[in-house]
Amino acid sequence: MSLFIKKPLEQLMTQSGDSEKGLKRTLGPINLIALGIGAIIGAGLFVRTAAAAGEAAGPAVVVSYIIGGIGCAFAGLCYAEFAAMIPIAGSAYAYAYVTMGEFMAWVIGWALVLEYALASATVSIAWSEYLNSLLGGTIPYQWCHSPWETSIDGIQGLMNVPAVFILLMLTLILIKGTQESAIVNAVIVFVKVSIVLIFIVLGWGFINEANYTPFTIPADMPGHESWRNHGWGGVLGGAGIVFFAFIGFDAVSTAAQEAKNPKRDMPIGILGSLVICTLLFVLFSHVLTGIANWQEFKVAGKEASVAYAIKTYMPGYEWLATLITVAILAGFSSVILVMLMGQSRVFYSMSKDGLVPRVFSQLHSTFRTPFKANWILFIFVSLFGGFVPGSVAGDLTSFGTLFAFVLVCAGIWVMRVANPSAPRPFKTPLVPLVPILGILICSALIYALDSTTQLMAFGWLIVGLFVYFLYGKKNSLLRKEKGS
Repeated sequence: MSLFIKKPLEQLMTQSGDSEKGLKRTLGPINLIALGIGAIIGAGLFVRTAAAAGEAAGPAVVVSYIIGGIGCAFAGLCYAEFAAMIPIAGSAYAYAYVTMGEFMAWVIGWALVLEYALASATVSIAWSEYLNSLLGGTIPYQWCHSPWETSIDGIQGLMNVPAVFILLMLTLILIKGTQESAIVNAVIVFVKVSIVLIFIVLGWGFINEANYTPFTIPADMPGHESWRNHGWGGVLGGAGIVFFAFIGFDAVSTAAQEAKNPKRDMPIGILGSLVICTLLFVLFSHVLTGIANWQEFKVAGKEASVAYAIKTYMPGYEWLATLITVAILAGFSSVILVMLMGQSRVFYSMSKDGLVPRVFSQLHSTFRTPFKANWILFIFVSLFGGFVPGSVAGDLTSFGTLFAFVLVCAGIWVMRVANPSAPRPFKTPLVPLVPILGILICSALIYALDSTTQLMAFGWLIVGLFVYFLYGKKNSLLRKEKGS
């Protein structure tokens, strides 16, 4: 039987309507927008902005965010159509199963591990950095860094204990229930958006216009010889780095099976959170690179960059640095919460199809959450959070996100051709133009990622092929139903 055997759309719709034994439908449009903002505003904004400015784009990181936002807008429109049309927990994996077949569904489901699981690990590492900053650097270096990192004093890291701790706490909240998780997330979102706005308003008065010249990194700048880290090539490279900041809006789609009215609310949650956060990103990056020179983010301000900029260039506002650090810790927590939830829901859907072990779809008898999947993911993510540097995990996350976006954009085009009469509560405009632009921009950003990240991601996909042919293909419930 073909590798590209497709799941009938009617079968998916039947699954989405089965709410008696499956996940609880408890989320409204405000909950979904909050989930999106909760996932989007976090490490991508507070950590990756400085990284993109220092490593690739300079002050033009503002343009990098605009490019990333445009790419996300095209992908977001495609996600919105799918999420309203197929309100099921699998997100891009489920959409690919209907449009491109089982093999591509597996590939995208496997790639989503890079997006959600590694995003959780990356943000837990950033959480650890900011906690140490709040505590005045009192956590011993070896217990808040991975074994692959060494301090300027020659101290080698052993394990990032705070990163593992926050992953454990949020896993326990997720096991308790989706509605409880959404309430915790909504409170955190209110706090961190308020703090971002305070920083933008107060920081605007401390902008030094000289920091914007030159706007892009000069080609002769030492350490910036690659086309990806100087000039307008650096702006594109910076867009690949900060694209990590946009992963949250598609995580909303993983909660489709827990939305009260997904046909109406999913597009609102996906596109609403994307628009709000893109505006905040552009303003925030403009202020941050105006307060401090981009070159400082390569060394002194590399960790806890926002707190560094405030303490160094905004005298009298040291209290704001402390307040922002507390808010960032809370904000990072909401990002991890949504990412872990998204990954468990993707595995839940894959498990229901037989492509991964049944343990991932077993629900708690009281809370009706995939608690065993949550525990397994905690162990997996903790290995990255505790023992891998944040920059490595972050770039791999960008790859997984972009790859998923490419396939979702392609899927919309395929579905319009293959099943034009299917009910579509929300329709992506200008098909196939919008999907094609989404594919081109996201593919360009994948190309702009560094070669090491590309090779590691390719290796991850190769491992996924072995898992599929040794386990997933043999245990596929769809194949068993078809007699193969």
